[in-house]
Amino acid sequence: MRTGLRGRLITALRDPQVWRRTLALGMPVGLLQVALNQGDHWLHLTVDRAVVLKTILSPVLSCTIAFLSSAAARPISAPDRTSS
Repeated sequence: MRTGLRGRLITALRDPQVWRRTLALGMPVGLLQVALNQGDHWLHLTVDRAVVLKTILSPVLSCTIAFLSSAAARPISAPDRTSS
């Protein structure tokens, strides 16, 4: 069983429930950030490379934060005590 931080992250990567939480929390927050921060640029068609980059990075950052918090909140499997 993997107990270190790296092991927990690898285990979380394989857990579909962590991914569901990540997308359910991270995407709406990231899209809301895009709408609030870059929405006026998109509405007025004054889009440049920086706006496109920020538009892409906002949901990615929100999903990353949601994934890490979801992985941290994921319970660690208790060792099997019936074998002793």
